[in-house]
Amino acid sequence: MAHVQAETKTSRLTLYTGVGLLAGIAVGYALNLWADGPDETARIASYFTLITDIFLRLIKMIIAPLVFATIVSGIASFGEAGKVGRVAAKAMGWFLIASLISLSLGLLAANLFQPGATMALTLPDAAAKTGLQAASLNLRDFLTHVFPTSIFSAMAGNEVLQILVFSIFFGFGLASIDKRLSAPMIVAIDALSAVMFRITDYVMRVAPIAVFAAIAAVITQQGLGILLDYGKFIGSFYVGLAALWAILIGAGWLFLGASVRQLLVLLRAPMLIAFSTASSEAAFPKTIEQLDRFGVRDRVTGFILPLGYSFNLDGSMMYQAMAAMFIAQAYGIELDLGQQLMMLLVMMVTSKGIAGVPRASLVVVAATVPMFGLPAAGILLIMGIDQLLDMGRTVTNVLGNGLATASIAKWEGELRDVDDEEPTAGMDLAKSAA
Repeated sequence: MAHVQAETKTSRLTLYTGVGLLAGIAVGYALNLWADGPDETARIASYFTLITDIFLRLIKMIIAPLVFATIVSGIASFGEAGKVGRVAAKAMGWFLIASLISLSLGLLAANLFQPGATMALTLPDAAAKTGLQAASLNLRDFLTHVFPTSIFSAMAGNEVLQILVFSIFFGFGLASIDKRLSAPMIVAIDALSAVMFRITDYVMRVAPIAVFAAIAAVITQQGLGILLDYGKFIGSFYVGLAALWAILIGAGWLFLGASVRQLLVLLRAPMLIAFSTASSEAAFPKTIEQLDRFGVRDRVTGFILPLGYSFNLDGSMMYQAMAAMFIAQAYGIELDLGQQLMMLLVMMVTSKGIAGVPRASLVVVAATVPMFGLPAAGILLIMGIDQLLDMGRTVTNVLGNGLATASIAKWEGELRDVDDEEPTAGMDLAKSAA
């Protein structure tokens, strides 16, 4: 009965979010036509973004304690380091293969459609400043940044990877001490997880309003005319994403069989939130909740999903490859196959450090293109439509991480029957408190 009620609630949220999306497009278009110039549209859009910013702040408020509680509870319940290592190895293998496929599809789509070759817009001067801090992006800084100097500063900054590292150490430490000492703390951490899921439920009730505001702000400021100017690039990008979706869903089918359809239905709500807000963080708590309803044990979700947010950015990877080729084509610079493959490998490494970096995908492109003789100022060509592209790559990131988590859970025998009575950390405690 509780499962049916949860499904009904999810369906309502998806419906209301969809209505908010369509209403945002209509209101934004009307305001764009009515407003007197770009200054006016920017002022109107700022009122909408106020609502979106509040929603995202509420989401960020949840993430740190939720990640900590689910990972620690999961590792403590795994009971052995070997199983954790095996799950991590499978997850990283999946992420590596998915990254290669995403980047390769981006290169293929860019070479096939040539979106930058027919650009009729004025090109920025090659020496123009982009305002992106690309120089700060390097592998050494990323590796040192992974390890927190303080768990409190990591949580305050919502540094998911740092929280993950601390939580792994904490979980193993908790699992290794005497049961009489660890049992009360495990119960307390499970209770914390339940509380955070309940707060998530409260926050998600305002998601349709936030979605309406987010899309209305974009359309008010950009208008629908920008779709014509950049139509070929936007169209080829979304065609490439469709092909990537087909591959990801096909991979999920190999592990999950026909039940992958049920997973896709459950992921609709977090994917719609991700698409509308262009924020993976906004969809994070809802994705955990939906994976639980699919039957993925919390100890797997709590471990793999935060890891995926740093290492499994399928949509972002594809965008980076296409954006770099778009710049090359717009400036008439030829890159041979060897250079393109080398660029693919460079992006694969540098993209692993983009979690938490503002306008992360653009930063990776800005850091990579000068290595191959391309002007970083070419980023200015796509900054104006980045929000429209960010929506597509973000929803793809959420889909990829959801499929990866569920598939690895099935592979590890950690996919339970959703009708069983075994409590999972957080979710069932939250349901029983209702």
